[in-house]
Amino acid sequence: MEGRKEPPPSVTAGLAALEEEVISCRLCPRLVEWREEVAREKKAAYRDEAYWGRPVPGFGDPKARVVVLGLAPAAHGANRTGRFFTGDRSGDFLFASLHRTGFSDSAFSRRKGDATLRDLWISAVVRCAPPGNKPTPAERDRCLPYATREFALLPAKVIICLGAFAWDGALRLHEVRPKPKFGHGAEHELPTGRLLLGCYHPSQQNTFTGVLKPKMLDAVLTRARELTLP
Repeated sequence: MEGRKEPPPSVTAGLAALEEEVISCRLCPRLVEWREEVAREKKAAYRDEAYWGRPVPGFGDPKARVVVLGLAPAAHGANRTGRFFTGDRSGDFLFASLHRTGFSDSAFSRRKGDATLRDLWISAVVRCAPPGNKPTPAERDRCLPYATREFALLPAKVIICLGAFAWDGALRLHEVRPKPKFGHGAEHELPTGRLLLGCYHPSQQNTFTGVLKPKMLDAVLTRARELTLP
């Protein structure tokens, strides 16, 4: 991994341009209103912090062979910090596993500069925090083209889908019919040759109840690494 070449300038420039488009997006009025309302009112624990309050772009290693695809930004996580799985309990669980499996140089991601990803990119189907953590089908479909462009730029071989919503989104953007069923550890090869891996979402609902245990997430990430080996 250490000797891998830098990404072509066209990839770096393409990802930077896409990031600027994502950040300035206002296509979904309901999501714009909600994310900005949350950023204004804030959570008591973060009262003195400036919230991001905008759509959240993907981030990580532009040479990534593995992409972790989530649902959407958390209202007081990524919508506050401006980076997916940064500043919330789901992120704590995910980054601890990324560190154990060698994808992150840090087991913590509380703020934007806390961790550097290696051979991995993190993104989501929807880029704005949705009310009740539930985007509508129309909001999902308006946002998916950003992921389509992202995947066209990244050399990823494996897409880890955190939850059924991400699994469905990945299948939609690759136009897969009929849709294979989501499940933890499920695998499906896409028409592009990339492979989808299913994984339960590291939400507190799953991690506190033991539906998703650290070793289960570690196993999915380890499988992803195995699949990218020459």
